[in-house]
Amino acid sequence: MILPTIDYRKGRVEIIDQTLLPGRLRVLRLRSLAELEEAIGSLRVRGAPAIGLAAAYGMLLSLEEHLRKRVKGAPRYFFDRGSFVTPFSDAGISAGEIRRALESARKRIAATRPTAANLFWALDRVAHAARHGGRDPFEICCSTAAEAFWIHHEELEIELAIGRNGERLIRDGMNVLTHCNAGGLATAGFGTALGVLYAAWEKGKRFHVYVDETRPLLQGARLTAWELSRRRIPHTLLCDGAAASLFAAGKVDAVVVGADRVAANGDTANKVGTLGLAVLCARYKRPFYVAAPASTFDHSIPAGSSIPIEERGGREVTSIGGRRIAPEGTRAYNPAFDVTPATLVRAIVTERGVIKHPNSAKIRLFAKG
Repeated sequence: MILPTIDYRKGRVEIIDQTLLPGRLRVLRLRSLAELEEAIGSLRVRGAPAIGLAAAYGMLLSLEEHLRKRVKGAPRYFFDRGSFVTPFSDAGISAGEIRRALESARKRIAATRPTAANLFWALDRVAHAARHGGRDPFEICCSTAAEAFWIHHEELEIELAIGRNGERLIRDGMNVLTHCNAGGLATAGFGTALGVLYAAWEKGKRFHVYVDETRPLLQGARLTAWELSRRRIPHTLLCDGAAASLFAAGKVDAVVVGADRVAANGDTANKVGTLGLAVLCARYKRPFYVAAPASTFDHSIPAGSSIPIEERGGREVTSIGGRRIAPEGTRAYNPAFDVTPATLVRAIVTERGVIKHPNSAKIRLFAKG
């Protein structure tokens, strides 16, 4: 089951609006770069791989906007993942202005969320394709579109490979705990951490999943539980603060989470609350697994202490569903992510294989392929 998390169809970026789940499944059709920026910033689209795809498609959307203004007799749309690029007359348009429009879009999208490495990875790939995509505007547009659409195809194949590589870590009868949402909604449609569980389930293994609610925005309660329900995988929702009591009662056999960035030494940034689970795994001698694609590895950052951590508005903590739960004037601390040291990670599951007990040397070998 592949979720239609994000796509590019007939000049628009289509996303599932994740702020409305589980109550309503609504597909938004974004026609402007400003709309896409808002969707990323407001978490209508979220999850490192999905943000990477949104970034790539944002670059295309910026071209779509630019060409609508500059092409005489412009077609209804220029780009579509099914039909590729609609031919157009580029008379009067220079290659330089196309590249400048893309560079402006790259800077705008890069400012939306600072932690997810996939966003910058995707922007760099599309920008590189544009820089080396020929001398005339149409060739540049074709190169840009080809790279963005290839990233989408590649991402889904990567997720399926992560699932295949990670399912061997899951045994019949296990109780697996996960935090936040690293399933189809966070990716191209299959998932990373949840992709490991989906692949194991499809192999015939039967297990139970504990789902942290994931305050303050409840991605576990709203999104992960929704995905598991659709796949009929047994699961139990718990408050984040209840996880320690589960470990103490011997009811957790393993933890599987995703990642938004992996440093060169194997430290991983993921949704805030992940570090506490890794500490519990160490205390109770349970494996802590991270599932992440190679695009999440940032080899320019030596350690987790250098990963930029996004701090979001306090209203997300002082309110739930738009209703205030804390007194007026109460200040809130709201980091979106925390960093788990590599020493607490039993293994990182990637599309290329499993990195056991990650460290700088093993990450360097992984980078060399």
